[in-house]
Amino acid sequence: MKKFLLKIYYCLLEAKDKFIVFYNINITEKKKSPIVMDTDKTIDKIINDKCSVSRFGDGEFSLIYGENLKFQHSNEEIANKLKHILKSNDKNHIVCIPNVFEEIEWATDNAKKYWKKYLQLNRNKIYKLLEKNKQYYDTQVTRLYIDLKDKSKVEKRFYKIKLLWNNRKVILIEGEKSRLGVGNDLFDCAKSIQRVICPSINAYSKYSEIFEFIKLQDKSNLILIALGPTATVLAYDLANEGYQAIDIGHIDIEYEWFLKRAKEKSPVKNKYIGEINGGDTVIDTDDTEYLKQVIKTII
Repeated sequence: MKKFLLKIYYCLLEAKDKFIVFYNINITEKKKSPIVMDTDKTIDKIINDKCSVSRFGDGEFSLIYGENLKFQHSNEEIANKLKHILKSNDKNHIVCIPNVFEEIEWATDNAKKYWKKYLQLNRNKIYKLLEKNKQYYDTQVTRLYIDLKDKSKVEKRFYKIKLLWNNRKVILIEGEKSRLGVGNDLFDCAKSIQRVICPSINAYSKYSEIFEFIKLQDKSNLILIALGPTATVLAYDLANEGYQAIDIGHIDIEYEWFLKRAKEKSPVKNKYIGEINGGDTVIDTDDTEYLKQVIKTII
């Protein structure tokens, strides 16, 4: 009798576990996917409305969960700021998230495999962070090449995104050794380029100093930020100060890969790439034009 009752008990436990899994899967499927405009609509929105941009990828979500990144440690302050921005609805500022919640047919096989696995583990958690019925935009707006299966529109999209800084004074806020635009023509159409050099690792530790320095600059400048999750927060705060500030992310590296017609992510000479093996081993540069553009170093 005892063995029989134990058998029933374990069968009930197994049935309970299966029900919980089934319930969670169905709850996820029934939840409405977030509204995410595609890449082209995102580019058009930024150009036409001259809005500021904060971008969220897997790294920013990890920081919210309290997980450290290779190049940025999590803390309560940055996690809370990121959560606030995700639900924000401020004039002249948009929030970009991955456009992967309904279909990922735009992606290469490798990218598709990554996002499917990522969503299996994180979809429910992300849905809880997002504002229901908010219109989000595509975080891939600065990742225009390497993960795209169909690359036929890449050249046109790079042409359009350059219109953002065409004949404008630009201040680049970038990590040490990022060197956006050095060695290519990405920013050749800008009226002028100035640079603020910041830490490649844990840039958020210098957040207040970076923010206060930029507030001293004229608001006619276009602020482009390539500084990991720090850029996500900084673009939002600067937008509220009246600047057009764009978390420009990996645009320069994607442009380098596009120019080389690269088939996979690979190191770029003299430029820091934190997401690939060997990408953080970068030698110094003596490029005189680049050095002349540096107006502030905050390390």
